Amino acid sequence: MPIREQSAVPATTQLGELCLGYLAENPEALAAFMAETGYDGRSLMAARGTPALASGLIDHFARNEPLLLALCSNAGIAPERFMAVWQRLNPQS
Repeated sequence: MPIREQSAVPATTQLGELCLGYLAENPEALAAFMAETGYDGRSLMAARGTPALASGLIDHFARNEPLLLALCSNAGIAPERFMAVWQRLNPQS
């Protein structure tokens, strides 16, 4: 689903939900995220919608270019817009 909002940079929570939705449709990518972060199915669902999970998801996708490009292509957003959110969350990087 494309991001529809007036600002040039999507909201962190909205982008986090897109990331989670992409992982839900791609079991291997979901398993890799869960292995890296220590989430299990229950804790992942409990964390859904939290700023911490959204930030972690965005960071995970930002560090994995093929995953990032696939998500952006599917969601209809430019990778630069995605990375603008990541940069906002990581101003020292």
